[in-house]
Amino acid sequence: VSTIMILALFVLLIVTILFVVFMERALRKIIINYHKRQMGNKMYGGESSHLPLKINMAGVIPAIFASALLLLPVTFSNFNISDNETFLNISSFFTQGQPLYMLLYGSGIVFFTFFYTSITFNPTETADNLRKYGGFIPGIRPGESTALYIENILTKLTTIGALYLTLVCLMPEFLIANYPIPFYLGGASILIVVVVAIDTVTQIQTRLMS
Repeated sequence: VSTIMILALFVLLIVTILFVVFMERALRKIIINYHKRQMGNKMYGGESSHLPLKINMAGVIPAIFASALLLLPVTFSNFNISDNETFLNISSFFTQGQPLYMLLYGSGIVFFTFFYTSITFNPTETADNLRKYGGFIPGIRPGESTALYIENILTKLTTIGALYLTLVCLMPEFLIANYPIPFYLGGASILIVVVVAIDTVTQIQTRLMS
């Protein structure tokens, strides 16, 4: 590998890490106002807050699930029961760097991103909690309209997050397919390391503040 290739890979790695940090820290803040309530001689409420929605609410789970499913054909090919040539030819299409592998990998990441986000965040429940505690989004009626508004924003954010995860995870596959790189730099591995580092820094900052 030439020196230029090594420098280019190093720069690409740094840019990828910066991009992952930026996307993982990115938030869409929805303004929340609270009604004023009088209890005795005191007035409560009336303050403003925000509902933070991350661009990537699924974390690294979609990349892990998608890669685990694609490892099944390769795993079965290592057993004695699958020594036939037809099965080995089919499993060869699921190796890293192959077009079918990249297509299924990207599709799996997009699917699991939407699936996991829908499990971990419920717009209807969030809207009900806001209405219960007197919170509302300016210009949006409480209840069903608030749930639809949050769901619409969440869908757009999840779409951006799914494309971001797909780009980061498929970039090494394109490098493997088009360039003679003697080592494997996994997109999912970069995601895991960066996300864990961000969580660690956040926990340290929280403890220092408390």
